[in-house]
Amino acid sequence: MTVSNSRPITAELIASHGLKPDEYDRILNLIGREPTFTELGIFSAMWNEHCSYKSSKKWLKTLPTKGPRVIQGPGENAGVVDIDDGDVVVFKMESHNHPSYIEPYQGAATGVGGILRDVFTMGARPVAAMNALRFGAPDHPKTKHLVAGVVAGVGGYGNSFGVPTVGGEVEFDARYNGNILVNAFAAGLAKADGIFLSEAKGVGLPVVYLGAKTGRDGVGGATMASAEFDKSIEEKRPTVQVGDPFTEKCLLEACLELMKTGAVIAIQDMGAAGLTCSAVEMGAKGDLGIELHLDKVPVREERMTAYEMMLSESQERMLMVLEPSKEEVAKAIFVKWGLDFAIVGYTTDDLRFRVIHQGEEVANLPIKELGDEAPEYDRPWVEPKTPAPLAENDIPAGDVADALLKLVGSANNSSRRWVYEQYDTLIQGNSLQLPGGDAGVIRVEGHATKALAFSSDVTPRYVEADPFEGGKQAVAECWRNITATGALPLAATDNLNFGNPERPEIMGQFVFAIKGIGEACKALDFPIVSGNVSLYNETNGQGILPTPTIAGVGLMKDWKKMARIRFAAQGEAILLAGAPSGWGTHLGQSCYLRDIHGRTDGPAPHVDLAHEKKVGDFVRGLIQDGLATAVHDCSSGGLALAVAEMAMASGIGAHINALNDANPVAVFYGEDQGRYVLTVKEADVDQVQVRAEAAGVFCPWIGRTGGSNVVLGDAKPVAVEDLKTAHEGWFPALMEGELA
Repeated sequence: MTVSNSRPITAELIASHGLKPDEYDRILNLIGREPTFTELGIFSAMWNEHCSYKSSKKWLKTLPTKGPRVIQGPGENAGVVDIDDGDVVVFKMESHNHPSYIEPYQGAATGVGGILRDVFTMGARPVAAMNALRFGAPDHPKTKHLVAGVVAGVGGYGNSFGVPTVGGEVEFDARYNGNILVNAFAAGLAKADGIFLSEAKGVGLPVVYLGAKTGRDGVGGATMASAEFDKSIEEKRPTVQVGDPFTEKCLLEACLELMKTGAVIAIQDMGAAGLTCSAVEMGAKGDLGIELHLDKVPVREERMTAYEMMLSESQERMLMVLEPSKEEVAKAIFVKWGLDFAIVGYTTDDLRFRVIHQGEEVANLPIKELGDEAPEYDRPWVEPKTPAPLAENDIPAGDVADALLKLVGSANNSSRRWVYEQYDTLIQGNSLQLPGGDAGVIRVEGHATKALAFSSDVTPRYVEADPFEGGKQAVAECWRNITATGALPLAATDNLNFGNPERPEIMGQFVFAIKGIGEACKALDFPIVSGNVSLYNETNGQGILPTPTIAGVGLMKDWKKMARIRFAAQGEAILLAGAPSGWGTHLGQSCYLRDIHGRTDGPAPHVDLAHEKKVGDFVRGLIQDGLATAVHDCSSGGLALAVAEMAMASGIGAHINALNDANPVAVFYGEDQGRYVLTVKEADVDQVQVRAEAAGVFCPWIGRTGGSNVVLGDAKPVAVEDLKTAHEGWFPALMEGELA
């Protein structure tokens, strides 16, 4: 419905824009009058949780964001990290949770499109993508529909755009029934002297609109993403954006070509809150004002109001400040690529954000207060209560072999082949590892041996049981997965998905998870250089599991020495680097308890960060010196699942020794942290163990590769082929409606 800019501002209208009464009072104090309808929309867009981080900013400031390789940390479209030789990697992760639940295909597709724009806005060509997806219970009536739509959306956009999807996660839990998570990651390559920022510079310079035309899709999307869902969820469908990957590919090429001309003074992706957020952020960062003339904005629908144009989240659009002498050169590039190029405004020196539509000034606001001085809250929080340890007599026994078959064929430990085979994982021709291993790896074009490794990780059940340890573990597992390929972890991006921060127990989860993440990043030299916070992930008061996803990047100087998870040969020694004296002991919050016995009790495993660093550096050294023939980190499912995955990847069996006087369930299914399963040639075992002793790392010889079965201690043999059948069968059965 078309509305007038003179629409009366009522309490109901204010509430519908996600603004609290005290926030509206703050607006009145800032501007000294009642806002126009368009101004109310602008404040709503800039002050919502998604854009302003008003509940999380206080705690985000505590994260380590600097390091010797960090060129650009948080605050720009993406982080920038030095990878030697004048090259940089540019990367970020961002959520598209609410839109993907409402409209799974377009929600996921535009999530991929948005994160790709964040990367190439900085001047980098995207070279890798990942996604971390979380869905409700497999038997929930919406789950299959959501999985199909989201996976098709991720693949449909990424494949068409031409970026390889190199890794990610897919998990199921009933706590995501009403609010799925779609976290999208992208990385790109650029030269260190070719990075572009969003800070506007210079007075009286043209502000230029680039890309696709503006429509009514996505109006109010950022505000919708900053609120809980309720029974009106279906009414929010028009707030979901619609993507066009082919237009985005043209926009990428046009932008990179434009950046070589010297025409770009500042450039900003039009993402959440569209034209409003991009213009305000550029002006505020540069201590400049911006004047926009909406009649010059290219539109694809008739009679669009100023409100709709300012809040539209139509995709594939950019805003830039132009060097005036380069106007004709710049315009010719965009005309060639079939894209719009329109001067829609100018920078000013008065720190005002003015919007003109049909000769009327529909907004005149202080730009710094819109951009930098949104409300910042210190939300009340309570310290999370952590579960009591499991009693010695409360650890359920079970058939170790039967449990292995069940776990490899379970919802959260089965193969994700059904998902990743819908993604193009080989496009650009640089992929060195396909999804299914510890980390995705790609070559760096132009270099004979240099490569990058990528991983995305979090274990939400740990975070709920103990947000501090769970936050540490998310960072440590990401760091460990990168290390397991032989790469040196450089830096990370985070995507912090939580429930309603106005509930003190949820805010407590957030606070302690941040503390854990920060401590781990410092200990592991793994700074956070970019990220996203997604709050209010609740439906009718039911919150998601706290899910602070960590995605990281590592540098490999010689990919020819890269490690893989598959066993390399028969008759090799299997070692367990970083093992406790009992090899495995911790069963609290384990997937053995959850998936075999239906229990979710006990504490999360403790993460000894000094131990993680020591063991990881030791394992990486073995890989780089050619001593480790296969490596796999030990995480969910413990030693048993790690060995089974290595066997399934290679088709080679394994025999793991029994450990006397130890509970075999704890030995094989304990989820103690800081461990790697690795294989070495038997002739090298003594050398490896001498190195381990010198490094202070316990690295016992626990078994041998060989045969066609996996044998765990005294348990009966399990055929590798039977494991593969169970592992590969679950996901297709879910999607074909064949699960019992």
